[in-house]
Amino acid sequence: MLMKSKNELRNIKFSKIYVFFAFLIFVIIVYRIGNLSLSEVVEGVDIQALANSRTTRKEVLESKRGSIYDVKGNVLAQNVSSYTLIAYLSPSRTTDENNPKHVVDIEYTAEKLSTVLDISKEQLIRYMSKDAYQVEFGSAAKNLSELKKDEILALELPGIDFIETQQRYYPYGNFLSYTIGYAKKKDVTNEDGTVTQELVGEMGIEAYCNEKLTGENGYTLYQKDRNGYKIAGTSEVTVEAVDGNDVYLTIDSNIQLFVEQAIAKMLQSSSADWVAVMLADAKTGAILASASYPSFDPNKKDMVSYLDQNISYAFEPGSTMKIFSYMAAMESGVYHGDEKYLSGIFTAGDGTEIGDWNRNGWGQITYDQGFALSSNVAIMNIIDKYMDANTLKAYYRKLGFGSKTGIELPNEASGKIDFKYETEILNAGFGQGITTTAIQNIKALTAISNNGILLKPYIIDKIVDHDTGEILYEGSKTEIERVASQNTVNKIKELMRSVVNGTSSTSTGYYYYMDGYDFIAKTGTAQVANENGTGYTDEVVRGLAGMFPGDDPEIIIYMAIKNPSTSTRPTRDMVQEIIKNVSKYLEIYDEEDNNSSSLETYEIGSYINQSKTSVVSQLNSFGIETVVIGDGDVIVSQYPVKGSTINKIDKVFLLTNSDNVTMPNIIGYSAKDFYSLMSFLDISYEANGVGYVVMQSIPVGTVLNKESQLSVEFSTKY
Repeated sequence: MLMKSKNELRNIKFSKIYVFFAFLIFVIIVYRIGNLSLSEVVEGVDIQALANSRTTRKEVLESKRGSIYDVKGNVLAQNVSSYTLIAYLSPSRTTDENNPKHVVDIEYTAEKLSTVLDISKEQLIRYMSKDAYQVEFGSAAKNLSELKKDEILALELPGIDFIETQQRYYPYGNFLSYTIGYAKKKDVTNEDGTVTQELVGEMGIEAYCNEKLTGENGYTLYQKDRNGYKIAGTSEVTVEAVDGNDVYLTIDSNIQLFVEQAIAKMLQSSSADWVAVMLADAKTGAILASASYPSFDPNKKDMVSYLDQNISYAFEPGSTMKIFSYMAAMESGVYHGDEKYLSGIFTAGDGTEIGDWNRNGWGQITYDQGFALSSNVAIMNIIDKYMDANTLKAYYRKLGFGSKTGIELPNEASGKIDFKYETEILNAGFGQGITTTAIQNIKALTAISNNGILLKPYIIDKIVDHDTGEILYEGSKTEIERVASQNTVNKIKELMRSVVNGTSSTSTGYYYYMDGYDFIAKTGTAQVANENGTGYTDEVVRGLAGMFPGDDPEIIIYMAIKNPSTSTRPTRDMVQEIIKNVSKYLEIYDEEDNNSSSLETYEIGSYINQSKTSVVSQLNSFGIETVVIGDGDVIVSQYPVKGSTINKIDKVFLLTNSDNVTMPNIIGYSAKDFYSLMSFLDISYEANGVGYVVMQSIPVGTVLNKESQLSVEFSTKY
């Protein structure tokens, strides 16, 4: 038997080591494969998700944010599509030479695009000469309108496409801006960790109803190849987007327009730091108008303050508060209107002298006369002799002062009615040393217009499912409690009428009197407190709380102006203009020039893709004026939208399938009609003044193009 050499033994030993290590590596590989196959997460990585991300594409289907309408269906806020122009440069997109999917001829494409875009041919060539799969064309090719998109598509250029995005659009600019608020795009992290941009409300109804207005995005899942295209024959999963709900306000755009026009006209001849005006339905508490100055354009977000002057700002109301102080005395059974007192100066227990605005007084007068003359001494005597802090404070709180009304708007202020010491109590009686909001005053005034029953003010008329039309929520009259007897209501209305129906020597509101209009009110002027909390400045807030008609009120009006001009005429003219226009519009008074047919309503249908001739004929048969834009024969867009309710004094705008758009005659257009028309015309414009169009710079019949610039002048109508 031969013995193996040492070298042979050494080779066998090394062979066994090699086999061992080979076997070990094999075991490790098998283990690793098994681990990868059986484990969902490896080293913190979701294997399935990683694989899907590389082979599966998820395209988000954007939902549309719900629209905001006024009570008659006029659009106040809506989503509009805007487009970003892109060009595909990679030849890999084209699989059929007869149907190219990329830019084939850069120079030809640039030449054609330069005729419809504000970009030179040379610049377009530079964009499309880049070594890229696709390119955009800068700011001049972003936020393009539907009309501009159609104009580009008509060029039939291979490789040209669009990215559609949704923007929030407010067709009337600074109209009702604090109530509507605004929404802007923000990054939102989804459940799957992806980040998308969504419109989020940040002020007004947009913020308060953000959850209701926001829809749910859908998505499409499909298998993709390495270029990102769908693999033919593979399955596809689609979850449709759900659009947001639509919100209808109690606001009547015509009444809102009257108020905003009157404020603007007043400011032309009077200075003011701020103005707040609200109108409400006296029988239901529905807010019909809410206007303030300074305002802002939610399209531009050029606000100087984020506070809604009518909702979020509490101020010392002044003598309008005497309405409720007198009511407190009446409800306590201690008011004797014929009793006399010495006007002029009241001396408190600590020796502090507090005077009437006319510190010389009017001698011995009755408490009824003291109300009409806005005598501070009158209410101080009543409080001193017959009431205490708890009685007055309890009644104020019963009316809702010192707490939020619950109006459907964000950032509502509570105000402050805390008073303890004698001078604080006396001052509170005539509206100094306490703070209230405009909406709180509207609420308290409903007790007078509803025979002693307090109502909750509201501003949302209804919330509607955009897809089904189902009414998900409906606002309505809400009675809170009885806060005054019928006798108290009758007496306070009598006193408020004496404020307006008197003379310069017997009342403070005589200049608001209008022959033929039963307007009752209480005026007030409050000093503005120092910011450091001690004493008062020379600044004032002038207020008015009223309603009409006085016998059976239909409309409540509350107004406050900080630092108006010393002349009362601009303020008087503003209030009178509002009352006249609203009364005429609602036919509250039987005037010769009222036209009852103007309040007949009509529900708008959908006219898209219908014959222009038949639609115009149909609308005209109902007495509705149509404004046709373009000389096409088919309707491609309309305003108002389907389902809107309009008066027969309103206009319907119809856009046809034509690029030949000429300037219509817009003399006499209201601001609402003007801005509705501008939403269809892709031209620059400048508007000056308030009221109705009295001048247009572009003659009727002029063909409009992207260089057209329109200037209009507005003036008041009534």
